[in-house]
Amino acid sequence: MGVVAPPSGPPDPPPPADRPLPPFLEGLQEAVPGGVAQVSWFVGDWTAIVPMDRLLEVAGHLRATGFDVCTDVTATDWPPRPERFDVIYCLYSIRDRHRLRLKVRAADGAAVPSVTGIWPMANWLEREVFDMFGITFAGHPDLRRILMPDEWQGYPQRKDYPLEGPGELMLENPLDWLRLRQHAQEAEIE
Repeated sequence: MGVVAPPSGPPDPPPPADRPLPPFLEGLQEAVPGGVAQVSWFVGDWTAIVPMDRLLEVAGHLRATGFDVCTDVTATDWPPRPERFDVIYCLYSIRDRHRLRLKVRAADGAAVPSVTGIWPMANWLEREVFDMFGITFAGHPDLRRILMPDEWQGYPQRKDYPLEGPGELMLENPLDWLRLRQHAQEAEIE
């Protein structure tokens, strides 16, 4: 049994051929040319994948056209990918009852522009992403840990974070961790 390669990221499936783009996405593509790199439809929700350098422009347009609530900011970690992180903004329009996910891809060490000037409620949400993943947000008014103690080492939601906490052997390469896990599973089978 060979080593299983880790996934390189989510599939981000395109919308079905029989599902037209909603007017808010068509309007976004017209108002901010090049602001949407890809559109995805997954589990009943739309996702707009946005280049990082266009995030504030896209977010500002969405806020001005009715997406008045940023309900969540989260991230996913895909270590094999050069742009390791997906930073995901869950948006909602109270007036129109529409949901939209904005997704920005970021390399380790890259600073994502903060959307706190557009949606102030993103303040603590971005702090949580910083605390759990180590993703920094340029222009954030108070970027510091929010869940972990200030002296905590590492970022617990990264896939290369040791399972037993910072005292366990830190593996620099996520593939090494996958190999160790696979060897342990093979030993349990035999």
